[in-house]
Amino acid sequence: MELTQEQIQQLETPCLVIDVELAEKNIRRMQEAADQAGCRLRPHIKTHKMPLFAEMQMKAGASGITCAKVSEAEVMADGGMEDIFIAYPMVGNFRIQRAIALAKRIKRLILTIDSLEGAKALNHAASDQDMILEVRMEIDTGAGRTGVPMDRAVELALALKQMKHLNLTGIFTFKSLILSGKPTEDNMLAAEEEGNMMAETALMLKKAGVEIQDISAGSSPTGVQVAQTGMVNEIRPGTYIFDDFMLTKEKVADISEIAVRFYATVVSCQHSDYAVVDGGTKCFPTDVVPGQPPFYYPGYAVVEGDDNLKLSRMNEEHGIITAVNGVTGLHVGQVLSLIPIHVCTAVNMQNTVYILENGSLRKQKVDARGMLI
Repeated sequence: MELTQEQIQQLETPCLVIDVELAEKNIRRMQEAADQAGCRLRPHIKTHKMPLFAEMQMKAGASGITCAKVSEAEVMADGGMEDIFIAYPMVGNFRIQRAIALAKRIKRLILTIDSLEGAKALNHAASDQDMILEVRMEIDTGAGRTGVPMDRAVELALALKQMKHLNLTGIFTFKSLILSGKPTEDNMLAAEEEGNMMAETALMLKKAGVEIQDISAGSSPTGVQVAQTGMVNEIRPGTYIFDDFMLTKEKVADISEIAVRFYATVVSCQHSDYAVVDGGTKCFPTDVVPGQPPFYYPGYAVVEGDDNLKLSRMNEEHGIITAVNGVTGLHVGQVLSLIPIHVCTAVNMQNTVYILENGSLRKQKVDARGMLI
């Protein structure tokens, strides 16, 4: 992705620019891979957070979308999405009541269970409304986040089966690049283990008398490979739509496929060894720490076209660009292009982004930005 000088002059920095043509190529590539594997694709909207792009994914063949929070799902429903999976424990009466209201106005809403306490509360609320809610049980396959451990899955599933207002239709997991409970750089082995663990869990449930229809897995680093195992029937990658520097390190994307760039203006050059840009922690995400194994990211974003420059530290409104050789060579007013390390959190920092389409730039609201509930 490359902007002309004329286009760069149109930007109000700091900002994020999304190339629609590259995003559409990424959408088609993942959809074709899922289709060839005979697996449904239910992309996670956490990356783009905009109905605009969810609609592109649905038109390309996605079976539905995935959200993390009920507030995100409400935004997507307002944007026309009718088949939504909220892949996050539905805990808290405020959250449950909003989910129930949402379930009444779209064709299909799937909710998440990973505890007996959560299931009881959801079942009670659904009973009060005389309705049956579709749920999936989350399985912890090694990421150590949410999800019931495999050895307790049957116990929880049997309890769910007795709840008249919950309909357990599937299991799902988030595992990413984890192998035998530890981070790995081997995408294929991580994916094979993921498929095997989910198939094993489904078999345990079946032997216990719990029939399920859906086995959902696969994030962007492993999604295609998990689909190819034939052991799941749905994958839920998210980052693939834009790609980022992290995915290039995880061996599933090329720099040329990254559809997003930061642009920031140099506002101060009082010292030769560092310069200040107009984007700080309010613009660039800090969820990836530079210089840490296994990928040793060079900064909080990658300065494009100059390995000498690093976005080394930040304050709220200041980004500090340092130089490996001690001389930045930057000047006040210069506009830098930077590649996001993790694009999902990068998008969430922006109220609006620039959309590059057919050679023109326009502003686009990030509709589900900051949706926490």
